[in-house]
Amino acid sequence: MSDQLDVDAMVARFRERAEAVKKRNLPPVAGPERTRLVQQAQTDYQDFAIIGDAEASLDDGVLTLRIDLRPPS
Repeated sequence: MSDQLDVDAMVARFRERAEAVKKRNLPPVAGPERTRLVQQAQTDYQDFAIIGDAEASLDDGVLTLRIDLRPPS
């Protein structure tokens, strides 16, 4: 499998997923259920965006994601 993994494409898919979460419509729900869906969308976006910003490498079968979490200077 590692010979077939395109790490750049994988990271690009996570970027696409982050954008899809931002554009996702919420179903017509209210109250605590809506709050839960909004919180889950925020978590999904954060997770996908973090991986989408990663510098990825595959060396000797080890996938490494380098993610700079420092605030911009």
